[in-house]
Amino acid sequence: MKKNRYIKKALSWVEKKPTKIVKSIAEGYEDPKVFTSKSTNEKIRADLSFTTYGGAKHYSDIALKNNNAKKLVVKWKVLSFMAGMKRGKLHLLAPKGHKAFTERLVERHNINALVHTI
Repeated sequence: MKKNRYIKKALSWVEKKPTKIVKSIAEGYEDPKVFTSKSTNEKIRADLSFTTYGGAKHYSDIALKNNNAKKLVVKWKVLSFMAGMKRGKLHLLAPKGHKAFTERLVERHNINALVHTI
């Protein structure tokens, strides 16, 4: 999986934040919560999730260019909604060369997310 190349950068980005609990798909961490779509029965999981000392729950996803943009949009909208319910944000971590693609999708589909370069 291509995301594995960027997971360490993403974890170091998260660890700079004032976090209380960090969950990740990386080895040695507890897995983030999995959400299941009732209509499609599809599993949705962030690459990272973290809880701040104030109790806000944030989700982070490594944003890579993908031919199936619709699937990314659905995933990001669900994660953004779930983060908003817990007073948090969706953070899309875009490696060099993937940021413009990510920003276009976020803007075009009105996704409430912060795009960061890693």
